[in-house]
Amino acid sequence: MFKKHYVKEKQSNNLKKYNRMKIDIILCGVGGQGILSIAAAIGATALNNKLNLKQSETHGMSQRGGAVVSHLRISDKTIYSDLIPEGKADLILSVEPMEALRYLPFLSPEGYVVTNITPFVNIPNYPDKEKILQKLSELPKVVTIDSDAIATQVSSKRSSNMVMLGAAAPFLKLNYETFEDGIRQIFERKGKEVVDTNIAAFKAGYEFAVKNKKG
Repeated sequence: MFKKHYVKEKQSNNLKKYNRMKIDIILCGVGGQGILSIAAAIGATALNNKLNLKQSETHGMSQRGGAVVSHLRISDKTIYSDLIPEGKADLILSVEPMEALRYLPFLSPEGYVVTNITPFVNIPNYPDKEKILQKLSELPKVVTIDSDAIATQVSSKRSSNMVMLGAAAPFLKLNYETFEDGIRQIFERKGKEVVDTNIAAFKAGYEFAVKNKKG
């Protein structure tokens, strides 16, 4: 009797552990690319799903064109640290291709990289674009996307960051509609047209990632 009870309890605990919702995200790029809005939309979506969220202090925001990185951690359990250890990130979401490569040491073996392919040349010795894209193409799990071009096609270049959010959404374990709600929350003060523009950009990025993801 005790043994059977113990086995069932152990199986139940393992099932709970397996079903735990947890996602660790490295969000990176350069200042001026709309990273704050991406983080805000992810945060609003997580909170609307009654999940816990921790975000590290974002570095580089004060300088337009300066390197930016933020750690975002989402879970249905208590989160004790706002920093993601190396090798543990489930997703690197980068709005700049060189910055995606910079933070690869944080990526877990099962993790995805979602990155814009358009360089933001903010240093005189910026590496060759083709070499960067070649390294990105060699990753086992990656989505490479020209978010500026897609944003221009569906709305405007200013919504490029929402294209990136859409491209990352399939890997974030959150319901699609709740992302749209999060986007509405952060842009509603700017009016319906801005909300609709950003949702259209998000949808385009999402559809691109679903069709073109590698791995």
